Amino acid sequence: MLRWMFSLLATLWVAAPIAAAGEQPRGHLVLNGGGAKPAEVMEKFVELAGGPEALIVVFPTASAEEDTGEYYLGLFAEYGCENVVVAEVRSAADASNEEIADLVLRAGGIYFAGGDQRRITQALLGTPVGEAVTRAFARGVVVGGTSAGTACQSSLMITGDGDFNVITADNVELWQGLGLFQGVIVDQHFVARQRYNRLISVVLEHPELLGVGVDEETAVWVRPDGTFKVLGNGWVVVFDASGSRVSRRYRGPDQVALGVHDMATFVLQPGEVFDLKKRAVVCAEDCQ
Repeated sequence: MLRWMFSLLATLWVAAPIAAAGEQPRGHLVLNGGGAKPAEVMEKFVELAGGPEALIVVFPTASAEEDTGEYYLGLFAEYGCENVVVAEVRSAADASNEEIADLVLRAGGIYFAGGDQRRITQALLGTPVGEAVTRAFARGVVVGGTSAGTACQSSLMITGDGDFNVITADNVELWQGLGLFQGVIVDQHFVARQRYNRLISVVLEHPELLGVGVDEETAVWVRPDGTFKVLGNGWVVVFDASGSRVSRRYRGPDQVALGVHDMATFVLQPGEVFDLKKRAVVCAEDCQ
């Protein structure tokens, strides 16, 4: 079930106190849009996890590749991390394992691999391991991910199914996500794969949510204060339709075209900081 590196050290860790109900989660998110993982992004994740000595739990759940766990053991080893555990959770039955849940609660960092995000939520939601991830994040653990491991973090999750050549109602399949990235719906591989239409469609149907499209080789570092900083090499695009007028035009019984007036759009580059509560850029230069 588990592949261990320095497992004895892992078993000696003691869980930090859990955040009380209603408290603002104290965890950070470091979410890569897919593709290559820039050193800046990985170094930030390791730093927030507690450094190279920290216990890091990797979920290869989204991937269909058998060697995904080995890949991440090697990747984290490049950053000096040797206390890394690959949790082979592939189903809700696997995620009922209390040993894995206990391990997650003791971790300094939790990382979700890419693949198909539906595999993550099907396996984790409503399980002891899924609950442990939420509790760990609430008490301050950093959660990272790439591609599918990023897409699954919002409360509503884009699955990847739908007609992305149009901007219409009900054309993007949404599932329940893990819900750690609050107030947004997040998309990945965003600029590289030109995924504007599907995120705009979702935002126009859910204007209370910010659309956050993360490019490849790029990450959002989401902090507990409600801001995120762009890391890496590409762009992060934010759509805000909260103050906009959304129009609907019926094109037959099976299609409703969507339009919008005055939707705010932000195209952010590395080093820039966005405030999710203010829905505004708060730092347009390379800043903390």
